[in-house]
Amino acid sequence: MENELDERKRKILKAIIQTYLETGEPVGSRTISKYTDLNLSSATIRNEMSDLEELGYIIQPYTSAGRIPSDLGYRLYVDELMKEKDKEVAEIKDLMIEKTDKMEKVLKQVVKILAFNTNYATMITGPTYHRNKLKFIQLSRVSEVQLLAVVVVEGNIVKNHIIELREPMDEETVLKLNLLLNTQLNGLTIEEINLAMISRMKEQAGIHSEVISSVIDAIAQAIAVDDQEMEIYTSGATNIFKYPELADTSKASELISAFEEKDALAEFVKDTMDNDNGSENTGIQVYIGNESPVKTMKDCSVVTATYDLGGGMQGTIGIIGPKRMDYENVVDNLKTLKSQLDNIFKKKT
Repeated sequence: MENELDERKRKILKAIIQTYLETGEPVGSRTISKYTDLNLSSATIRNEMSDLEELGYIIQPYTSAGRIPSDLGYRLYVDELMKEKDKEVAEIKDLMIEKTDKMEKVLKQVVKILAFNTNYATMITGPTYHRNKLKFIQLSRVSEVQLLAVVVVEGNIVKNHIIELREPMDEETVLKLNLLLNTQLNGLTIEEINLAMISRMKEQAGIHSEVISSVIDAIAQAIAVDDQEMEIYTSGATNIFKYPELADTSKASELISAFEEKDALAEFVKDTMDNDNGSENTGIQVYIGNESPVKTMKDCSVVTATYDLGGGMQGTIGIIGPKRMDYENVVDNLKTLKSQLDNIFKKKT
């Protein structure tokens, strides 16, 4: 039946559904005629709406009212929306693969230059997304008592989450939950999804209110920065031996191990990001001795800077050395490289 819909009918149906989702009121031809990209008269739109009603995509809830989408109309809308999102994600993935190769080469070169110019140990993380906004949610039935939640967040990061159901759920209920979740949550950060909003959605979800809680948890997980996915490049670890206060066998061993295993560095980066509390601070930060969140670095000073590629995509540059490090030289190098990275990657995007 989908083949019976030409481009004009599809546009009108989409406009009806989007207007109804926004207002909750039946939609008339006069309202649709105001859509600037249609350029159609009310009479033409009425004829097309009549065809759409005959085909079963919209219904008239009562006499002399506008139209509202039928389940069939909702299904076509959601299916086409999924196709658009799948295409968008595929295009972004291809683009990111190409850019990632270039980025890795640049970051490895940057960290080597930094170690050479400062004579300290250096690190840099690949960019990750912060303060992400939700782009799209897709619920699909795996079985009568299982759902697959696909969460797409800013940066086209895709996360999958299995939701166990207490009550069986049919396809029409899944469709309605998809519409409810996407209408309410698209474009929001996890901080903007408040208790009042969750309560309203649970009320609308009825006996399936627990699904709403599970989806919110899935969104939070998708938006969180995953330590395991963080790429960290290091250089100059052996520079530590140039400084007597760090050359002690046990101290040097701990620091070298931290650079090789990188878990401590990931922990350090995550802690410093958490301490920023989501602020836009991308300046220079200095951690001296015990100020460092990582115990193995308590005898060191760590100086970091955040480079910003825009759109919430950021990474961290760090220099680790003795407390008596040449702070002026370190800060100058960080400022220069931070600025260069910002410019290089923003030009490529």
